[in-house]
Amino acid sequence: MIKLNFPAYSFRFKNNENKVSIFDEIRKKFIILTPEEWVRQHVVHFLMHEKKYPKSLINVEKVLTVNGLRKRYDVVVFNPDGTIHILVECKAPEVKISQATFDQIARYNMTMQARFLNVTNGLNHFYCQMDFENEKYEFLRSLPDYKENH
Repeated sequence: MIKLNFPAYSFRFKNNENKVSIFDEIRKKFIILTPEEWVRQHVVHFLMHEKKYPKSLINVEKVLTVNGLRKRYDVVVFNPDGTIHILVECKAPEVKISQATFDQIARYNMTMQARFLNVTNGLNHFYCQMDFENEKYEFLRSLPDYKENH
C-alpha cells in the first residue's frame, strides 16, 4: 500500500490465502485490505489519535437511509446525543476528488445534518463546515478537535 498523507500509525495485519487484512479497531475484526480500506483505517486513527474523538462515538461503514435510498457512509462521528457530528467519505488514493464528489456528500448531508464533512483519498483531504440556513458549506483547514460538550 502506498504512503498516505497522514501521520504514521501502527496497524495490525494478517495474511490469509494470499489476501492481506487490516484490523479495524471500531468493527473489532480484520477487514480485507483494499486501497479504500487503507484510507478509511488512516482516517479512523487520525480521528482517535490526532483529533481525540472517543472510539465509542466513531462508526465505520454505517448504512443510513437518505430519502428512501440506502447509503453507506465510510466513517461517521456521532455527538454524545446520537446526532451526527462528522461525515467522512473515503476514496481510494487513485480517485481524484472533484467538486461533484463534494456536492454529492453535501446533498446527502442535507438529510443527515452532520455539522462537518470530510472527503479524502488519503493524499488530499477536504474539510468543511455546513451552513444549513443558507444551504452551503465553508471549507476549513482541518476538522475540529473533540470537545466534551459540543
